[in-house]
Amino acid sequence: MAGTETWVLASHNAGKIKELSDILAPFGIALKSAADLDLPEPEETEDSFEGNAGLKARAACESTGLVCLADDSGLAVDALDGAPGIYSARWAGEPRDFGRAMQMVQDELGDAADRTARFVCVIALARPDGSMAHYRGEVVGEIVWPPRGEAGFGYDPIFQPEGETRTFAEMSAAEKRALSHRGRALALMAAAELGA
Repeated sequence: MAGTETWVLASHNAGKIKELSDILAPFGIALKSAADLDLPEPEETEDSFEGNAGLKARAACESTGLVCLADDSGLAVDALDGAPGIYSARWAGEPRDFGRAMQMVQDELGDAADRTARFVCVIALARPDGSMAHYRGEVVGEIVWPPRGEAGFGYDPIFQPEGETRTFAEMSAAEKRALSHRGRALALMAAAELGA
């Protein structure tokens, strides 16, 4: 790719912005965030990860005229019929308290034998020509209790990926990225959009 192309990440999350900037920089893509451009966060009114990611990417693309990325992600617990799912952040309330949200997951699960869960991430890529593509990554694991680890964020301390003995919050950022739902969605996007 000749020169540098500017894309917009429709997010105000500093950690997410850094992670995606690091991944896209080798492809000649400079990432600006919604925060950098003072873009509002649209209300998430869709009923799927794909719908909410697309809504955020499309709104940012229409405001900037640039290629825009957005993701929607969350924890889906099988025994809770996929909850908290698209409401994962909202379970934490305002201000966000993931300690309370993790306790809610545990309280809802109780002594359920099935503690299978998955982290889901859908990345939407909106282009100024009106086209949109979605890339979905998932990682399956189980809910553990009590929470373990100090790294990561959100529900990471109660999620232990399949085949691992540690939670996401007990892994380094690089170890988590190699397994994570966001990493998998980004790899699919990079392969399709950037020939990676």
